[in-house]
Amino acid sequence: MLRPLSDDLFVLDVPFSIGPMALGGRMTVIRLPDGGLWLHSPVKPSAEARSAVDALGPVRFLVAPNTMHHLSLGDWAAAYPAAKVLAPAGLRKKRPDLRIDVELSDVMDVGQSPAIELLLAHGLPQLEEFVFFHRPSRTLLLTDLAFNIHESPSWLTRTYLKLNGVYGKLGATWVVKSMTKDKAALRAWKERVLGWDFERVVPCHGQVLEHGGKEALREAFAWVEG
Repeated sequence: MLRPLSDDLFVLDVPFSIGPMALGGRMTVIRLPDGGLWLHSPVKPSAEARSAVDALGPVRFLVAPNTMHHLSLGDWAAAYPAAKVLAPAGLRKKRPDLRIDVELSDVMDVGQSPAIELLLAHGLPQLEEFVFFHRPSRTLLLTDLAFNIHESPSWLTRTYLKLNGVYGKLGATWVVKSMTKDKAALRAWKERVLGWDFERVVPCHGQVLEHGGKEALREAFAWVEG
């Protein structure tokens, strides 16, 4: 169920569709230095998924990385009441029914340091996505800012991504571009992220990029320079 990418970094891939669009989904699990677990973008908590997670250690943090990835957050929060739920401020307004213990911010330190750094992608207020850098594994975690889909059983998905120029590579779709309200702010975000020492990129949708992540990210957001 859980696929290890490094000693303390694991992913769980699941089917996921938005209407007829098959995008695939992914939860990332980080084992923190104290042995506790930090779950990024939790997927449906099946018995198998929970068993695999429990075998790694106690769940300490449940993270909604943007205002879109929240569908299974409540189920995990109910199953692990001792875990802190971390989410963007906008999600509290969107889902007042969810238990949110801590609102994410660029200057926070709740279970992250020294293993994890985070940064809000400024310029997309509707998405309010935070990206995360896992220092020990040199891994960058993305959610909806960019996909890395190289294959899909869905003709519609393949066609959509090809029209966006991002099929078969890391890239931002027109949805992200249309949601961008401040290119200068997003450009500043990109430069700060490129200052992190990452090699691997783990998106929520598409293949894990094991090598060349920094250059791939630079190219994926070249459009913010215009």
